Amino acid sequence: MSVSSQRDQAAFWPILAAICFGSFLATMGISAVNVAIPSLMSDFGADLSHVKWAVTGFILAGGVIAPVTGYLGDRLSPKYLYIVSLIGFTIASALCAMAWNVGSLVAFRILQGAFSGMIMPATMTIIYQVIPRERQPFANSMWSLSSVLAPALGPTLAGWLIQTWSWHWLFWLNLPFGVVGVLVAMKLLPYYRLYSPKPFDLPGFVMVTSCSTAFLIAFSEVDQWGWTSWKTLGLLALGAVVLAAFIRRARRVEAPLLQLQVFANRRFTLTLILGSIILISLYSGSYLTPVFLQTIQQAGAMEAGLTLLPGSAAMAVFMPIAGRLYSKVGPAALITAGILLIGAGMIAMGQLTPDISRTYIMGWMTVRNIGIALATMPAANAGMEEIEAELTGHASSASNWVKQGFGSLSIGLITSLLSLSVAMHTKELAGGGTVTGAVERQAFTDAVNDVTLLAAATAFLCLPLVWTLRRRKAQSGSVGNPAGRKAFSAE
Repeated sequence: MSVSSQRDQAAFWPILAAICFGSFLATMGISAVNVAIPSLMSDFGADLSHVKWAVTGFILAGGVIAPVTGYLGDRLSPKYLYIVSLIGFTIASALCAMAWNVGSLVAFRILQGAFSGMIMPATMTIIYQVIPRERQPFANSMWSLSSVLAPALGPTLAGWLIQTWSWHWLFWLNLPFGVVGVLVAMKLLPYYRLYSPKPFDLPGFVMVTSCSTAFLIAFSEVDQWGWTSWKTLGLLALGAVVLAAFIRRARRVEAPLLQLQVFANRRFTLTLILGSIILISLYSGSYLTPVFLQTIQQAGAMEAGLTLLPGSAAMAVFMPIAGRLYSKVGPAALITAGILLIGAGMIAMGQLTPDISRTYIMGWMTVRNIGIALATMPAANAGMEEIEAELTGHASSASNWVKQGFGSLSIGLITSLLSLSVAMHTKELAGGGTVTGAVERQAFTDAVNDVTLLAAATAFLCLPLVWTLRRRKAQSGSVGNPAGRKAFSAE
């Protein structure tokens, strides 16, 4: 069945429910475990350097598997790739709950992360191959909402589960939802396949997993090793060399693992750069604010989560609004408004004091999150809507691959800059004297402010790119477009 007929017959809300269910479940696994680290250290008698791999390994596996999902979607169909990924994620969750030591937990989390890394590209592919074009912006906004809300709500839910029962329930809870998700996907998602199976590009697979692993380990460990250590520089050099070899091979072979011609679409590439820059602001707020609340204001994990909850609720309201407005005002206006709100919120959050009120934090995090809601979906949709349906699987794989790497880079930069700034402010405030608790609190607060303001400045750098995304007008016909999409030209 062609994609055009699939779109005509597809039931919008059932399909949307099926894919949002899985994307929420997969992204919840990233943030929820952060809160459990102290409990894991206590139960397993392990230090932080070992336990943190329960988080790092998950992210690493998702980043490594992302480039392969385009091929797997062609081979299995997006529907069955999604179902297999959900089944694997659910089984891995049960194994994590039964982990007997930190080594087994890390191994099972890596497995869970690999399946999670396949869910996100698969669900994005389904949006652009099955859902009618005029409804794709709204579908993308709901999909983005499910993936953004999960890390926002994860710490609150995790804190409650750990306080009420134990860290094991972070994983046991995935089982009933995973089973329901599989059943819903099997019943509601249509089966289709745009490509006949092609030979597996084994050399390309080795290259892409090698370069991804090198980059992601370097970014994950840079806060421990430093940017100038031989380990960091060696891994970055190795990743760059192997990536160049992979790109060269992908351009020459008939059936590469990842179709890199999607990057030839200027609009897709620009929006991917734009979305990656916005990630810095997203990660800085979601990482620094809970750390400030728990480290400086001594808030518990659940209390910190509740402080961030109004901002998450605002994001839930404005994501669908952005989807509805997209076809009326276009991506440039929405992203511009979003960046201005992100910048305003981040500038205000860069003025913290150790005793600042929670109301202040709630209010400005809400402003920031509304900006994220307005900016993220239009940035993603503006590029993906121009990719032919047959290549959307590879485009979504490439997009997730780049964003996984950039997300890890952002966290590495944030933690490194925070450490440097804390040391600088501690030295400055102590003035060669004794470092008291008050000095430490103020130094840490000042460091959080420094990094937050830098993230705000980075967000404003997106503005020149935004105006390349002018609204497009539909042209009659769809000649040469196998997906039945209308041709578009810039105003």
